[in-house]
Amino acid sequence: MMNLLTPESLAELVSAQQPPCLSLYQPTHRHHPDNQQDPIRFGNLVKQLAASLLEKHSPAEAKPLLEPFEALARDQAFWDHTLDGLAVLSGSGLLRVFLLQRPVDERVVVADSFHTKPLRRMLQSLDRYQVLELSRHRIRLFEGNRDALDEIEPAPSVPRTIEDALGWELTDPHQTVSSHGGVGQGHLPMHHSTGGKKDEVDLDAEKYFRAVDRAVLEQHSNPSGLPLILAALPEHHHLFHTVSHNPFLVADGITLNTAALPLDEFRVLAWQTVEPEYRARLTTLVEAFEQARAKQLGSDDLAQVAEAAINGRVATLLIEADRQLAGRLDSTTGRIESAGLSHPEVDDLLDDLGEIVAAAGGRVVVMPSQCLPTQTGVAAVFRF
Repeated sequence: MMNLLTPESLAELVSAQQPPCLSLYQPTHRHHPDNQQDPIRFGNLVKQLAASLLEKHSPAEAKPLLEPFEALARDQAFWDHTLDGLAVLSGSGLLRVFLLQRPVDERVVVADSFHTKPLRRMLQSLDRYQVLELSRHRIRLFEGNRDALDEIEPAPSVPRTIEDALGWELTDPHQTVSSHGGVGQGHLPMHHSTGGKKDEVDLDAEKYFRAVDRAVLEQHSNPSGLPLILAALPEHHHLFHTVSHNPFLVADGITLNTAALPLDEFRVLAWQTVEPEYRARLTTLVEAFEQARAKQLGSDDLAQVAEAAINGRVATLLIEADRQLAGRLDSTTGRIESAGLSHPEVDDLLDDLGEIVAAAGGRVVVMPSQCLPTQTGVAAVFRF
């Protein structure tokens, strides 16, 4: 039932939406006893969803739309394996359930489009990263942010072990057998290495690292666009960086064996590695906006940004993560109409702006309020 949150899955939600679109978000818990209240809170949110839906639709129309949520509420196995947040989006035969690595605010939205800003923030948050734990014999993959780190299942084409990568090409020990003292004198056979085995084993490691690098780039780094941290013994770092063609691989990594490290200690080391790059990206975004605004190529005025977004003029849009601005956006003129979020056809304007800019090929970054360089909830850099 769970779905993987990727740019492709977010784009699918945006392209497939047909009203009414039902969106539900709630914080959840990983462990007992905190997670015992999660299905109860979910049930209460489903009731709010139903009340909003019934403002415009009959009970007969609402029933099939609510059934996926009610079935999920009864699925105890699901509630035993949650993370820090939950998003459930459903409508017109589409159901997507996302387990999230950070908490989200409780929210239900019934509108003409899915409420995707929290998902967009998860995908485009500047503090996300992936970790490749590597040894000569196996790999593990992790994904995390400053608050959480979780092991993820590698794609089927990613070799988990050196045997997966090399198969019959893996070097076998070369040994010959000879006897000393003559035949029949009761002496045991002596085993001698034929030499060159260390060179061949090193060559195996190089082939293995190349295969891992290629598969991780194709299946994980390219689709996610996330920085990749290498966690390996010091002697493996040089070889892997030498053979790697992954542009997302960060220069510094974790130079110790993390296999037996508690996950939270692992997370701390990973965040320390990637935090300088995170800070640098934040600074770059803010400086680019300030420079654009000084040249009249940037704005924090919501009406001006909305009109520019409709006309495909927004190159980069920064939006505040925790702010909601209720209203309707005219898809032809960009004019904003006031309306309450409780109305079954009204969503968050910031969410709508993000979808419009992304659909036009612009970059959308959802940022914490303390990092956003404006007080209006938006900051846009225009193309012209």
